[in-house]
Amino acid sequence: MNTPELLRILVGFDTTSHRSNLDLIRWVAAYLEDHGVEARLIPSDDGAKANLLATIGPAVAGGIVLSGHTDVVPVDGQAWDSDPFALVEREGRFHGRGAADMKGFIAACLAAVPSWRRLDLRRPIHLALSYDEEIGCFGVPRLIADMRANVPPPALAIIGEPTQMRVGLAHRGVFCHRVTFCGVPAHSSNPALGVSAIEPAALLIARLASFGRTLIAQGNRTTLNVGSIRGGTAINIVPGCCEVQWEFRPPDEASAAAVKGELGRLLADVSPDVAVELTQLAEIPALSAEDGGLAARVARNLGALWPPGDIPFGTEAGFFQQAGIPSLVCGPGAIAQAHQPNEWIAASELDAADLFMAGVGAWAREAPPALERLRSDDSRKPG
Repeated sequence: MNTPELLRILVGFDTTSHRSNLDLIRWVAAYLEDHGVEARLIPSDDGAKANLLATIGPAVAGGIVLSGHTDVVPVDGQAWDSDPFALVEREGRFHGRGAADMKGFIAACLAAVPSWRRLDLRRPIHLALSYDEEIGCFGVPRLIADMRANVPPPALAIIGEPTQMRVGLAHRGVFCHRVTFCGVPAHSSNPALGVSAIEPAALLIARLASFGRTLIAQGNRTTLNVGSIRGGTAINIVPGCCEVQWEFRPPDEASAAAVKGELGRLLADVSPDVAVELTQLAEIPALSAEDGGLAARVARNLGALWPPGDIPFGTEAGFFQQAGIPSLVCGPGAIAQAHQPNEWIAASELDAADLFMAGVGAWAREAPPALERLRSDDSRKPG
C-alpha cells in the first residue's frame, strides 16, 4: 500500500485522546507482522491504550528512531465539510482529522517498511508510536523506558510533527498547572464572616501576568497563559472555592526554575485562612539544539529542508533528548492545518515524506561508515 492508502486507513480510526487507540495500534502491529516485523505493545496502566515499538534491521546500536503520536484532538464544535474520520482528497489535499498531525508521517513510515525489509540494513530503523501526546505526552515516557530497556542505544530520533519537512532543532517546554484555593463561604451581607477564594486567585493571576511582562522585558522567551478560572456559586455568597488552570512555556531549564520559584513565592503570600492545592497537570521538556548537530546533519542528508524552522509548539522530542538520544522535529504537513476543521495535508508533502523515508533506508544500509564520517568531519556544520 502507498502512503495515501495507509493514511486513509489510519484516519479511519477515531483516536481522539479520550478514546482508546488500541484498534489502530493492533492494525499497525498486524500490518508490520505481515511484512515480517515484530512489534512490541507497551500498554497504559488501565490497558485502554498502548504504545508500539518495532525495529526493522539488526538489533545493534546506532539506529534511527522515527517517532509519532497516534492520538488526535477532538472535532466537537468544528464545522467540517466531510466526515472527519473518512479521508477525502480535494484539489491535491487530503482532508481528515490527524492527516497533518500526525498520521501523515506515520503513514509514510509504514509505506516504507516493505522497501526497508528488502534492503541489507546495517543499522536499525525503530518505529515508535505513542498515545496521549495531545493531552500532555503521557504515553511517551513509558515508551522510552521500554526502548532503553530492550533496544540498543539509537544514534538519533526524528519526531515527525508537521514542519513541512523542515528541520526543527529546538522548542520551548510546556508546564501545565492547576491551583485550587479554598476559603470559607458566607452570606454576602456580611463578607467578614467568610474568606473569599476568588480574591487570592485574582491576585495570583495579576502577579503572574506582571511576572510574564517582566520576563519579556528581560528578553526571556518564556510565555505564561491563564487558560481558565472557575469559582463561586452565586453573587450573594462569598466564594468558598476557586480553581485556576494556567501554563508556562520556557525555552530552557533555567527559565522553568525561575517561574517555579516565582510561583512558590506567590503562593507563600496567600493568607493562612485559605487552603491552597497546587497540581502539575503536565510537563513537556524543552528541546535544545544539540552541540555538534549529528541529528541535524543526518536529517539534511535524508532530504530535510534547511535552515531550521521555528517550532512554536511542544513535542515529544525533549523526552528523547532527556534520554540521551540526539533529537529533532521534522515531518510532512503544516502546523497551521493541525487541530483545525477540514484539517489537511498536501499530496506534495506526502511525496516529500516518501523521499525522506527512502533516504532513511539508504542511510541505515550504509550507516556505519556514514555515521563515523558525520561524527568526525567537523567541517560539515549545518548552516
